[in-house]
Amino acid sequence: MLRLWTNARVITGQTDDMQPRALDVLCDSGRILRVAPEIAPAGAKVIDCGGALMTPALVDCHTHLVFGGDRAREFELRLEGASYEQIARIGGGIAATMTATRALSVAELVATALPRLDHLLAEGVATVEIKSGYGLEVETELNMLRAARRLADLRPVRIVTTWLAAHALPPNYTGRADAYMAEVAIPGLERAFAEGLVDAVDGFCEGIAFSVAELEPLFAHAATLGLPVKLHAEQLSHCGGTQLAARYGALSADHVEYATAQDAQALAGAGSVAVLLPGAFYTLRETQLPPVAAFRAAGVPMALATDCNPGTSPLTSILLAMNMGATLFRLTVPECLAAVTRHGAQALGIGGETGRIAPGLSADFALWQADSAAQLVNRIGFNQLKARVFKGEYV
Repeated sequence: MLRLWTNARVITGQTDDMQPRALDVLCDSGRILRVAPEIAPAGAKVIDCGGALMTPALVDCHTHLVFGGDRAREFELRLEGASYEQIARIGGGIAATMTATRALSVAELVATALPRLDHLLAEGVATVEIKSGYGLEVETELNMLRAARRLADLRPVRIVTTWLAAHALPPNYTGRADAYMAEVAIPGLERAFAEGLVDAVDGFCEGIAFSVAELEPLFAHAATLGLPVKLHAEQLSHCGGTQLAARYGALSADHVEYATAQDAQALAGAGSVAVLLPGAFYTLRETQLPPVAAFRAAGVPMALATDCNPGTSPLTSILLAMNMGATLFRLTVPECLAAVTRHGAQALGIGGETGRIAPGLSADFALWQADSAAQLVNRIGFNQLKARVFKGEYV
């Protein structure tokens, strides 16, 4: 099982230094043993990387990859001038996907998700977070996470699952958010936890979804189970979600276009990651930019993700998410690569497992037919992946 990856120009991702270096990577049983120049252990199988650029395998830390149906008609409505809120209030948006998702079995959910997952893997991704949130009833929410777990059995990928029953109110609970929390979101979380289906808990804090007060019991219950939390916060308006996330030591606050400098300080104090989602920003034609300068000033790590979903971010390209992060949000090249490697892993609470090329971590890396990190960020619609390595296995 001793393998030596040699003749590569390596960006380890340990720091924001993006200068490739001639390093060898020694692995055993799927874990990295040593990263240094010219390692030559006896008995190791040598893999010549042919001078390729090596980076940590990429992490997509925010997706809604498992769902049923299609929302292309909503795309047309937005082109005709309808807002996200208007579409949601006439039964579109999350509620429309709810109906389609409830109609599918676990096997059907897996089958519909596989092509989306395969597209991510083909771009060097080795870790994908998948949320529930389109069932809005206990059994379908569980089925979504069952499907997510099954994907990890079918592909060489690390799947991290998130309970997002607090995504929207189904029609039968209109005006009864507290009842929905008490009868669906919290009891369903108990079942997901008992079944080993959940790694973290999320919610959507927004005027068209849930308030801080309505989400608080769910987060408090997650704490009793020892589950970390994260939050869709400050996407369409400033509702105080970022402060809620910080109070609970959230892994991340996501979207955060309307976050403030005070919010950035709170996230920094909590050790939370700001997950930026340019696919949704682009699709919804938003104009409120996330406060990147405030995050930098406060020292808040920033991650990028696809937010892959059927309506507001039908994006399955992590490479395009990097380009969008640079072009739309003005992230630097080092920030973009860190955002889909070590900061993406940190946003999932697995920074000690993946996201960097370092001794002790999983041997997850990507080989690129590229000369520099800048070439990975600036190209649009061009995949330079040569090979993907997951837990030491060459894919």
